Amino acid sequence: MGKLAVISDLHADINHLNEELYFIRDYLESLNVTHLHFAGDVANKVDKTLEVVYFFDQKIDTTFHWGNHEMADIDKQTNFEDFNDPHFLNFQSKKLSDSTVLLGVNGWYDYSFVPRAEEKEYRRKKNLYWYDRFIDRIGSDPQITEYICRRLKETLQTIPDTKKVILSTHFVPKEDFIIQHSEKYERWNQLNAFLGSKKFGAVLDEFTNVEQVVFGHTHHRFTKQMLQQTVYHCRPFGYYYEWYLTRSFILKNHLADTFNPLKARTLLKHYTNAFAEYKKRYILNELQEGMVLLDY
Repeated sequence: MGKLAVISDLHADINHLNEELYFIRDYLESLNVTHLHFAGDVANKVDKTLEVVYFFDQKIDTTFHWGNHEMADIDKQTNFEDFNDPHFLNFQSKKLSDSTVLLGVNGWYDYSFVPRAEEKEYRRKKNLYWYDRFIDRIGSDPQITEYICRRLKETLQTIPDTKKVILSTHFVPKEDFIIQHSEKYERWNQLNAFLGSKKFGAVLDEFTNVEQVVFGHTHHRFTKQMLQQTVYHCRPFGYYYEWYLTRSFILKNHLADTFNPLKARTLLKHYTNAFAEYKKRYILNELQEGMVLLDY
């Protein structure tokens, strides 16, 4: 028996994780984690991502695949899906035990989580305000997703159906994890276009040995859900201004009457040292909510 930890959306740079990385690594060791996988958005830069991966790999066997944030730092097309690093797990499986493998797939999106989305219009929206406008990648988003889904299916077909598959991806594979806003927040639904793909989830439905799927990107944490034959887990670590510990810091210190993540960044600039100490003290509490642990 072993224990797999999957962390999505660590954002080590944005979250200013330094000493905290030692706390996290020591904590995972104390839990007897035998394999750690980062499901994308470890950092904004490839070099920083590799630095974090290698740091954890010193103590725990560690793999990773990209999220959209690292992709903005990629300048060679083959590095999106076939990056040359022994820790990179994309369209490749890692043997966890005689009966279980971990399969990593970056994933992508095709606007399918927005009803009747026009490709031209959402490409314009993406290039106007979405982070991924910085990603220099050949092909339209639906074309990229089509390629990824085809390759996903081909990869799963190579895995014997007697093997249990734990699949990690960055983007959202099921509409059940898409939040539909209403009234004054309804315009936020446009962003659902860039969260994932229904087609990706449909491919997973074809393979009964895909028992667990872990993903992030949405920055919303959900309880696990059984969809058809597969259990889906979405518990991203997320940005510091979204954390429970940040909410606690602001409200306990009466810095605001209510917690608003969009205003937290500006507010915390006035309490940098105090928040840094609070973060060190409670970072493991946040980690417990923002990662997935699976026995295998």
